[in-house]
Amino acid sequence: MTLKSIFFTSLLLLILSACGNDPLDIDTSNVKMDISYIDMDEAFRSSDSSTLVKLVNEYKIEIKDVYEYEFGHCLNIGDVSDSAVFGAVSDFFADKYIHRLEQKMGSQFKDKSKIKAKITDGFTHLKAHFSNEKYPKHVVFLNSLFRSSAASFDNDIAVGLEQYLGPKTDVIKELPTNEYYQWYKDGMEAKFLERDVLASWILANHMPVPKSGSLAEFMIHWGKILYFVEGSFPDVDKELIIRYSKKDYDWALENEASFWQYLVDQKLLFVLDEKTKANMFQEGPFTPGLPEKGPDRLGQFLGWRMVQQYMENNSDLTLEELKEVGYNTILQAYETTE
Repeated sequence: MTLKSIFFTSLLLLILSACGNDPLDIDTSNVKMDISYIDMDEAFRSSDSSTLVKLVNEYKIEIKDVYEYEFGHCLNIGDVSDSAVFGAVSDFFADKYIHRLEQKMGSQFKDKSKIKAKITDGFTHLKAHFSNEKYPKHVVFLNSLFRSSAASFDNDIAVGLEQYLGPKTDVIKELPTNEYYQWYKDGMEAKFLERDVLASWILANHMPVPKSGSLAEFMIHWGKILYFVEGSFPDVDKELIIRYSKKDYDWALENEASFWQYLVDQKLLFVLDEKTKANMFQEGPFTPGLPEKGPDRLGQFLGWRMVQQYMENNSDLTLEELKEVGYNTILQAYETTE
Protein backbone atom coordinates (compact mmCIF):
# COMPACT_ATOMS: atom_id res chain seq x y z
CA MET A 1 0.00 0.00 0.00
CA THR A 2 1.41 3.39 -1.02
CA LEU A 3 1.76 6.34 1.35
CA LYS A 4 -0.93 8.16 -0.62
CA SER A 5 -3.43 5.28 -0.32
CA ILE A 6 -2.70 4.98 3.41
CA PHE A 7 -3.42 8.69 3.82
CA PHE A 8 -6.77 8.53 2.01
CA THR A 9 -7.79 5.36 3.83
CA SER A 10 -7.05 7.02 7.16
CA LEU A 11 -8.94 10.14 6.09
CA LEU A 12 -11.96 8.06 5.03
CA LEU A 13 -11.99 6.21 8.35
CA LEU A 14 -11.79 9.52 10.20
CA ILE A 15 -14.72 10.93 8.20
CA LEU A 16 -16.81 7.80 8.72
CA SER A 17 -16.03 7.86 12.41
CA ALA A 18 -17.11 11.50 12.71
CA CYS A 19 -20.31 10.86 10.75
CA GLY A 20 -21.15 7.91 12.94
CA ASN A 21 -20.78 9.78 16.21
CA ASP A 22 -23.90 9.64 18.35
CA PRO A 23 -24.23 12.61 20.73
CA LEU A 24 -26.47 10.50 22.99
CA ASP A 25 -23.91 7.71 23.34
CA ILE A 26 -22.02 8.76 26.44
CA ASP A 27 -19.96 7.04 29.11
CA THR A 28 -21.66 7.12 32.51
CA SER A 29 -19.24 4.84 34.39
CA ASN A 30 -17.66 7.68 36.35
CA VAL A 31 -20.86 9.59 37.08
CA LYS A 32 -22.13 9.47 40.65
CA MET A 33 -25.80 10.09 41.29
CA ASP A 34 -27.09 10.05 44.85
CA ILE A 35 -30.89 10.24 45.06
CA SER A 36 -32.90 9.42 48.16
CA TYR A 37 -36.28 7.77 47.61
CA ILE A 38 -39.10 8.43 50.06
CA ASP A 39 -42.38 6.51 50.00
CA MET A 40 -44.71 9.01 51.62
CA ASP A 41 -47.77 7.13 50.45
CA GLU A 42 -46.71 3.88 52.12
CA ALA A 43 -45.76 5.79 55.29
CA PHE A 44 -49.24 7.32 55.47
CA ARG A 45 -50.86 3.98 54.83
CA SER A 46 -48.96 1.91 57.40
CA SER A 47 -47.76 4.20 60.23
CA ASP A 48 -49.31 4.46 63.64
CA SER A 49 -50.02 7.83 65.25
CA SER A 50 -46.65 8.49 66.89
CA THR A 51 -44.66 7.28 63.87
CA LEU A 52 -46.71 9.40 61.48
CA VAL A 53 -46.20 12.56 63.55
CA LYS A 54 -42.47 11.90 63.63
CA LEU A 55 -42.32 11.36 59.86
CA VAL A 56 -44.42 14.42 59.06
CA ASN A 57 -42.15 16.62 61.18
CA GLU A 58 -39.19 15.21 59.27
CA TYR A 59 -40.93 15.89 55.96
CA LYS A 60 -41.55 19.51 56.96
CA ILE A 61 -37.80 20.02 57.12
CA GLU A 62 -36.29 17.51 54.70
CA ILE A 63 -38.77 17.82 51.82
CA LYS A 64 -40.60 21.02 52.70
CA ASP A 65 -41.89 21.79 49.20
CA VAL A 66 -43.25 18.29 48.67
CA TYR A 67 -44.86 18.27 52.12
CA GLU A 68 -46.65 21.55 51.39
CA TYR A 69 -47.65 20.30 47.94
CA GLU A 70 -49.08 17.05 49.31
CA PHE A 71 -50.84 18.40 52.39
CA GLY A 72 -51.91 21.74 50.99
CA HIS A 73 -52.55 21.19 47.28
CA CYS A 74 -53.21 17.47 46.80
CA LEU A 75 -54.94 16.24 49.95
CA ASN A 76 -56.23 19.69 50.93
CA ILE A 77 -55.44 19.01 54.59
CA GLY A 78 -53.27 22.04 55.21
CA ASP A 79 -50.56 22.53 57.84
CA VAL A 80 -52.14 20.87 60.86
CA SER A 81 -50.80 20.45 64.39
CA ASP A 82 -49.11 17.25 65.55
CA SER A 83 -52.18 16.15 67.45
CA ALA A 84 -54.34 16.49 64.34
CA VAL A 85 -52.05 14.86 61.75
CA PHE A 86 -53.07 11.27 62.29
CA GLY A 87 -56.77 12.11 62.36
CA ALA A 88 -56.56 14.18 59.18
CA VAL A 89 -54.72 11.46 57.28
CA SER A 90 -57.03 8.78 58.65
CA ASP A 91 -60.08 10.74 57.54
CA PHE A 92 -58.60 10.94 54.04
CA PHE A 93 -58.01 7.19 53.87
CA ALA A 94 -61.45 6.47 55.34
CA ASP A 95 -63.14 7.48 52.11
CA LYS A 96 -64.27 4.27 50.38
CA TYR A 97 -62.93 5.22 46.96
CA ILE A 98 -59.60 6.45 48.39
CA HIS A 99 -59.30 3.21 50.37
CA ARG A 100 -59.70 1.14 47.20
CA LEU A 101 -57.39 3.45 45.28
CA GLU A 102 -54.73 3.04 47.94
CA GLN A 103 -55.11 -0.74 47.86
CA LYS A 104 -54.44 -0.73 44.12
CA MET A 105 -51.43 1.55 44.53
CA GLY A 106 -50.02 -0.56 47.34
CA SER A 107 -50.45 -3.74 45.32
CA GLN A 108 -49.22 -2.51 41.94
CA PHE A 109 -46.25 -0.59 43.31
CA LYS A 110 -45.29 -2.85 46.17
CA ASP A 111 -41.79 -3.29 44.75
CA LYS A 112 -40.37 -0.04 43.39
CA SER A 113 -36.77 -1.25 42.97
CA LYS A 114 -36.91 -1.28 39.15
CA ILE A 115 -38.57 2.13 39.06
CA LYS A 116 -35.90 3.60 41.32
CA ALA A 117 -33.13 2.03 39.27
CA LYS A 118 -34.54 3.44 36.01
CA ILE A 119 -34.96 6.93 37.48
CA THR A 120 -31.42 6.90 38.89
CA ASP A 121 -30.05 5.66 35.57
CA GLY A 122 -31.92 8.40 33.72
CA PHE A 123 -30.45 11.10 35.94
CA THR A 124 -27.03 9.50 35.67
CA HIS A 125 -27.18 9.84 31.88
CA LEU A 126 -28.46 13.41 32.17
CA LYS A 127 -25.63 14.31 34.53
CA ALA A 128 -23.11 12.79 32.15
CA HIS A 129 -24.28 15.37 29.60
CA PHE A 130 -24.80 18.25 32.04
CA SER A 131 -22.32 17.87 34.86
CA ASN A 132 -22.80 21.39 36.23
CA GLU A 133 -26.59 21.36 36.52
CA LYS A 134 -28.34 20.56 39.78
CA TYR A 135 -30.12 17.28 40.41
CA PRO A 136 -32.84 16.15 42.83
CA LYS A 137 -32.02 15.17 46.36
CA HIS A 138 -35.25 13.25 46.85
CA VAL A 139 -37.86 11.51 44.74
CA VAL A 140 -41.05 11.16 46.78
CA PHE A 141 -43.79 8.66 45.93
CA LEU A 142 -47.25 9.79 47.01
CA ASN A 143 -50.92 9.98 46.16
CA SER A 144 -51.48 13.30 44.43
CA LEU A 145 -55.22 12.61 44.12
CA PHE A 146 -54.86 13.12 40.36
CA ARG A 147 -53.30 16.57 40.69
CA SER A 148 -50.08 15.75 38.82
CA SER A 149 -48.04 12.82 37.56
CA ALA A 150 -44.66 14.32 38.43
CA ALA A 151 -44.12 17.70 40.09
CA SER A 152 -40.59 19.09 40.42
CA PHE A 153 -39.40 21.63 42.97
CA ASP A 154 -36.00 23.17 43.74
CA ASN A 155 -34.53 20.01 45.21
CA ASP A 156 -37.17 17.30 45.08
CA ILE A 157 -39.69 15.54 42.83
CA ALA A 158 -43.15 14.33 43.83
CA VAL A 159 -44.51 11.37 41.90
CA GLY A 160 -48.26 10.69 42.01
CA LEU A 161 -48.39 6.90 41.76
CA GLU A 162 -52.14 6.88 41.19
CA GLN A 163 -51.46 8.40 37.77
CA TYR A 164 -49.79 5.18 36.62
CA LEU A 165 -52.32 2.51 37.55
CA GLY A 166 -53.40 2.03 33.94
CA PRO A 167 -56.60 3.03 32.11
CA LYS A 168 -58.16 -0.43 32.47
CA THR A 169 -57.84 -0.51 36.27
CA ASP A 170 -61.27 -0.42 37.91
CA VAL A 171 -60.57 2.61 40.12
CA ILE A 172 -59.42 4.55 37.07
CA LYS A 173 -62.33 3.48 34.88
CA GLU A 174 -64.67 4.74 37.62
CA LEU A 175 -63.37 8.30 37.46
CA PRO A 176 -66.11 10.56 36.03
CA THR A 177 -65.55 11.12 32.31
CA ASN A 178 -66.75 14.72 32.47
CA GLU A 179 -63.73 15.53 34.67
CA TYR A 180 -61.24 12.89 33.59
CA TYR A 181 -61.52 12.46 29.84
CA GLN A 182 -60.73 9.11 28.24
CA TRP A 183 -57.62 10.46 26.53
CA TYR A 184 -56.34 11.49 29.96
CA LYS A 185 -57.03 8.05 31.41
CA ASP A 186 -55.36 6.43 28.40
CA GLY A 187 -52.13 8.20 29.37
CA MET A 188 -52.04 6.65 32.84
CA GLU A 189 -49.58 3.96 31.78
CA ALA A 190 -46.83 2.85 34.17
CA LYS A 191 -44.37 2.77 31.26
CA PHE A 192 -44.33 6.57 31.24
CA LEU A 193 -43.42 7.02 34.92
CA GLU A 194 -39.63 7.30 34.70
CA ARG A 195 -39.88 9.43 31.56
CA ASP A 196 -42.27 11.83 33.32
CA VAL A 197 -39.90 12.22 36.27
CA LEU A 198 -36.99 13.24 34.05
CA ALA A 199 -39.13 15.48 31.83
CA SER A 200 -40.57 17.24 34.86
CA TRP A 201 -37.13 17.94 36.29
CA ILE A 202 -35.66 19.13 32.99
CA LEU A 203 -38.63 21.42 32.40
CA ALA A 204 -38.51 22.90 35.90
CA ASN A 205 -34.78 23.16 36.51
CA HIS A 206 -32.84 22.84 33.25
CA MET A 207 -35.06 24.33 30.55
CA PRO A 208 -37.96 26.34 31.97
CA VAL A 209 -40.39 27.32 29.22
CA PRO A 210 -40.02 30.98 28.20
CA LYS A 211 -42.92 33.28 28.97
CA SER A 212 -43.01 34.74 25.48
CA GLY A 213 -41.84 33.94 21.97
CA SER A 214 -43.07 32.75 18.58
CA LEU A 215 -44.50 29.35 17.81
CA ALA A 216 -41.21 28.33 16.17
CA GLU A 217 -39.21 29.41 19.21
CA PHE A 218 -41.42 27.33 21.50
CA MET A 219 -41.22 24.37 19.13
CA ILE A 220 -37.43 24.32 19.27
CA HIS A 221 -37.50 24.86 23.02
CA TRP A 222 -39.75 21.84 23.50
CA GLY A 223 -37.62 19.95 21.00
CA LYS A 224 -34.56 20.47 23.17
CA ILE A 225 -36.43 19.34 26.29
CA LEU A 226 -37.50 16.11 24.57
CA TYR A 227 -34.01 15.58 23.18
CA PHE A 228 -32.60 15.87 26.71
CA VAL A 229 -35.18 13.33 27.89
CA GLU A 230 -34.05 11.13 25.01
CA GLY A 231 -30.47 11.61 26.20
CA SER A 232 -31.55 10.43 29.64
CA PHE A 233 -33.07 7.26 28.19
CA PRO A 234 -31.19 6.66 24.93
CA ASP A 235 -32.24 3.02 24.62
CA VAL A 236 -36.01 3.22 25.12
CA ASP A 237 -38.57 3.26 22.31
CA LYS A 238 -38.88 6.75 20.87
CA GLU A 239 -42.64 6.95 21.36
CA LEU A 240 -42.12 6.76 25.12
CA ILE A 241 -39.98 9.91 25.03
CA ILE A 242 -42.89 12.00 23.77
CA ARG A 243 -45.59 10.00 25.54
CA TYR A 244 -47.25 8.67 22.40
CA SER A 245 -48.64 5.28 21.55
CA LYS A 246 -46.73 3.45 18.80
CA LYS A 247 -49.64 4.15 16.44
CA ASP A 248 -49.60 7.90 17.17
CA TYR A 249 -45.82 8.08 16.89
CA ASP A 250 -45.86 6.36 13.49
CA TRP A 251 -48.65 8.69 12.33
CA ALA A 252 -46.63 11.73 13.40
CA LEU A 253 -43.55 10.48 11.54
CA GLU A 254 -45.53 9.76 8.38
CA ASN A 255 -47.16 13.18 8.44
CA GLU A 256 -44.15 15.23 9.56
CA ALA A 257 -43.64 16.88 6.17
CA SER A 258 -47.35 17.63 5.78
CA PHE A 259 -47.50 19.23 9.22
CA TRP A 260 -44.47 21.38 8.42
CA GLN A 261 -46.05 22.47 5.14
CA TYR A 262 -49.27 23.30 6.97
CA LEU A 263 -47.38 25.61 9.35
CA VAL A 264 -45.62 27.28 6.42
CA ASP A 265 -48.73 27.67 4.28
CA GLN A 266 -50.77 29.07 7.18
CA LYS A 267 -47.89 31.39 8.16
CA LEU A 268 -47.96 30.08 11.72
CA LEU A 269 -44.26 29.67 12.47
CA PHE A 270 -43.78 33.17 13.83
CA VAL A 271 -47.18 33.85 15.34
CA LEU A 272 -47.28 35.04 18.94
CA ASP A 273 -50.91 34.10 19.58
CA GLU A 274 -51.19 32.21 22.85
CA LYS A 275 -54.18 30.12 21.77
CA THR A 276 -52.36 28.86 18.69
CA LYS A 277 -49.33 27.93 20.77
CA ALA A 278 -51.49 26.21 23.35
CA ASN A 279 -53.13 24.15 20.62
CA MET A 280 -49.74 22.93 19.44
CA PHE A 281 -48.21 22.08 22.81
CA GLN A 282 -50.91 21.18 25.31
CA GLU A 283 -52.12 17.66 26.05
CA GLY A 284 -55.44 16.60 24.61
CA PRO A 285 -57.14 14.00 22.43
CA PHE A 286 -55.51 15.48 19.28
CA THR A 287 -53.87 18.68 18.04
CA PRO A 288 -56.62 21.28 17.42
CA GLY A 289 -56.83 22.40 13.79
CA LEU A 290 -55.32 19.15 12.52
CA PRO A 291 -56.82 15.72 11.72
CA GLU A 292 -58.41 14.19 14.80
CA LYS A 293 -56.85 10.82 14.01
CA GLY A 294 -53.45 12.36 14.75
CA PRO A 295 -51.92 12.81 18.24
CA ASP A 296 -51.78 15.86 20.47
CA ARG A 297 -48.73 18.12 20.95
CA LEU A 298 -47.55 17.96 17.35
CA GLY A 299 -45.70 21.22 17.95
CA GLN A 300 -43.55 19.43 20.51
CA PHE A 301 -43.06 16.50 18.15
CA LEU A 302 -41.91 18.62 15.23
CA GLY A 303 -39.57 20.66 17.44
CA TRP A 304 -38.03 17.40 18.65
CA ARG A 305 -37.60 16.18 15.07
CA MET A 306 -35.89 19.45 14.17
CA VAL A 307 -33.46 19.12 17.05
CA GLN A 308 -32.80 15.45 16.25
CA GLN A 309 -32.01 16.31 12.65
CA TYR A 310 -29.78 19.20 13.67
CA MET A 311 -27.78 16.95 16.00
CA GLU A 312 -27.50 14.23 13.34
CA ASN A 313 -25.91 16.83 11.05
CA ASN A 314 -23.79 18.35 13.84
CA SER A 315 -22.83 15.24 15.77
CA ASP A 316 -19.71 16.86 17.19
CA LEU A 317 -21.90 19.08 19.41
CA THR A 318 -22.49 18.18 23.02
CA LEU A 319 -25.90 18.56 24.62
CA GLU A 320 -24.53 21.44 26.67
CA GLU A 321 -23.58 23.20 23.43
CA LEU A 322 -26.97 22.37 21.88
CA LYS A 323 -28.67 24.11 24.78
CA GLU A 324 -27.11 27.41 23.70
CA VAL A 325 -27.87 27.09 19.96
CA GLY A 326 -30.41 29.71 18.89
CA TYR A 327 -33.80 28.47 17.77
CA ASN A 328 -33.50 30.22 14.40
CA THR A 329 -30.29 28.35 13.62
CA ILE A 330 -32.03 25.02 14.12
CA LEU A 331 -35.16 26.20 12.30
CA GLN A 332 -33.22 27.31 9.20
CA ALA A 333 -31.26 24.05 9.09
CA TYR A 334 -34.40 21.89 9.10
CA GLU A 335 -35.30 20.01 5.92
CA THR A 336 -38.25 17.71 5.37
CA THR A 337 -38.29 14.61 3.23
CA GLU A 338 -41.49 13.54 1.49
